[in-house]
Amino acid sequence: MQASLQPAYLLHRRPYRESSQLLELFTAEHGRVGVVARGLRRRSRGGSPGALLQPFSPLLVGLVGRGELKTLAGVESGGGLAPLRGDALLSGLYVNELLVRLLHRDDPQPAVFASYATVLGALADAAPVEPALRRFEGELLEALGYAFALDHDALAGTPVEATRRYIFEPGVGLRAQRPGAAGTSFAGEDLLRAAAGDFTGSAGRAAKGILRSALRELLGERPLRSRQLFLRRRERSREGS
Repeated sequence: MQASLQPAYLLHRRPYRESSQLLELFTAEHGRVGVVARGLRRRSRGGSPGALLQPFSPLLVGLVGRGELKTLAGVESGGGLAPLRGDALLSGLYVNELLVRLLHRDDPQPAVFASYATVLGALADAAPVEPALRRFEGELLEALGYAFALDHDALAGTPVEATRRYIFEPGVGLRAQRPGAAGTSFAGEDLLRAAAGDFTGSAGRAAKGILRSALRELLGERPLRSRQLFLRRRERSREGS
């Protein structure tokens, strides 16, 4: 019996034995899954299914098996996206790494799957990178049960005021900064703009600082490889200027 096809994306791949690969797929039906793709590294006159298995490309995959590792039974293209380049490519790698690090295997996440498709579409269309990432980060945290409001003082239980400054505490949320207190703080005006979906300028920088702080709490101490790639690219750009 042929395995039914489901929408999926490739998050990561690595060699496995002589001619196979171990894949991390993000699927519409099963969430993140580990998959053995057999024979992908063999040369074939008719072409290999491995040519379709590229990051950021919509796929249709058939999977078989009941264990932790499924077997790839079929793969087709699920449509085309423009190749990601430059900052868009690094942003795509960052998003993929978040999913590999934060999603449990075999845990369906339909909301995250939809958000992932949206952010990839924005990156492929050369939309501004930072707003697209902020929306995805917020939606991912919400799906994982770590949502917080950018327009609400979690400690006082009151709306954020435009004229005050606020501190973010992971696991708690925003609270008003006490007079003279140290620590990174954010302008209430910026928080209100970000809460309304405006991630440009200072509002975008505030949202980035807060969302990255929340994600660090979940990611732990191990650094993101995509972040290191971005820093190296920025250093090379400075050296060449």
